[in-house]
Amino acid sequence: MAALAWLIIPVVAALLATVWAGWAQRAPKATGDPASLAEHRRFMAAMERTTAGTAPREGSGR
Repeated sequence: MAALAWLIIPVVAALLATVWAGWAQRAPKATGDPASLAEHRRFMAAMERTTAGTAPREGSGR
């Protein structure tokens, strides 16, 4: 009976690994979330506004 228990452990682990691998390889869902896209556009516009008028300082190492 002990040998059977030692055999069941790797079999269960292999089954769990197979299920996990199948779940991990599934196709990603298309988000298409308009609110998220709008928020990203606002963020990008804000970043462009804050960096548009600045020039790199001399001696800044860039």
